[in-house]
Amino acid sequence: MYRVNHLSESMQVNLGSATTATPLAQKVAQARAGTDVLFDLVRPEAFYQRPVPERHRIIFYFGHLEAFDWNLIGQAAGVPSFHPGFDRLFAFGIDPKSGQSPQDERADWPEIAEVQQYNARVRQILEAVSGRIPEQILSVALEHRLLHAETFAYLLHQLPITEKHCPLVVSPSPPSPPPLHSMIEVPAGTVTLGQSREQADSHDLFGWDNEFDSHAVSVEAFAMRKYKVTNGEYLKFVQAGAKPPHFWTRHGGQWYWRGMWEEIPLPLDWPVYVTHEEARAFAGWRGKRLPTETEFHRAAYGTLHGEEERTYPWGDDQPDRRRGNFDSQRWDPVSVTATPLGDSAFGISQLVGNGWEWTSTVFQPFPGFRPYPFYPGYSAPFFDGEHYVLKGASPRTDARLLRRSFRNWFRPSFPYVYAGFRCVEV
Repeated sequence: MYRVNHLSESMQVNLGSATTATPLAQKVAQARAGTDVLFDLVRPEAFYQRPVPERHRIIFYFGHLEAFDWNLIGQAAGVPSFHPGFDRLFAFGIDPKSGQSPQDERADWPEIAEVQQYNARVRQILEAVSGRIPEQILSVALEHRLLHAETFAYLLHQLPITEKHCPLVVSPSPPSPPPLHSMIEVPAGTVTLGQSREQADSHDLFGWDNEFDSHAVSVEAFAMRKYKVTNGEYLKFVQAGAKPPHFWTRHGGQWYWRGMWEEIPLPLDWPVYVTHEEARAFAGWRGKRLPTETEFHRAAYGTLHGEEERTYPWGDDQPDRRRGNFDSQRWDPVSVTATPLGDSAFGISQLVGNGWEWTSTVFQPFPGFRPYPFYPGYSAPFFDGEHYVLKGASPRTDARLLRRSFRNWFRPSFPYVYAGFRCVEV
């Protein structure tokens, strides 16, 4: 296990008396504990593997979260670096095109114990100064870690089961009725994309740079599937000649789901996880298409009688975990009918939770976009026409990220995301 809570005497530094941790700093500490648990699931020999060819080895992510915090918070606090080499080595992830795998070797990376010491010292120093760091900076550190907790789950999913420490308890899927697929009419209306910069500034609300500025968009009437496309439906597409999704495998003439901890007979009522390219191909095969980002918003947050848009599909409540499969309740999906309490005003299910949803919208800035000066590379490099917007949430998405304005994005051929889709028609 590679916890970083305990410091040797030689690692102590004198920063004066530590300031009292703010509620936001406490949330950062809780998020650190959560990512510690994830790294504890990796067996030592697997830290230098690259389970996803287009991403770094696992050891990078072990150091990256602390290096990011150091480069962000440490600089804001004016604390001098104690290990510039690691600050640079672990600074940036990668997002190459499919087939362009990195070429580093095992010897290019430090030993686990070295990274563990670096992480521990970073935390000790930053905890001492966190009480005097602006909340916006702490929010960036918090949400960056929460995002990586989910994307690291994608990497964990690709590791052979024998190279992970399986949790003692893995909850079985709840029983659910079979889905009765139907199209639901969504009337024309107006949606609000993004956040108001003025409101965010005046109420200390956080959003990433691509969530600003808010603007209204008119949406024509359309019909949307009540449920996400299931494995059972996609199986018919495969039987017609389509390539099977990445999360499927076949043994002895039977299809199986490649779960986080075991392979199970393919659950036909679970949402299918596919690439954008596969989702678009299925929709075309059915004579339909993928929804736009604005259509997703209308279906998820709109109302029948023109009232103010909802905060969540189920209303303006808190992100109650009974409403959907999100907030790391589970490692794998559940049936598309398992969470009826989360239906939208139009009766559409699981628009938040149980899998992100691909849209047909290319990831581009909203009007008034301005990158954060302390993190200019968060969104802008991905406005390249080669990434698509995803909305909703997966089983591993933290509840903090369920806000209506949050936008996810990936390359259309990336197969490792917990992402499904549903079809629309005019």
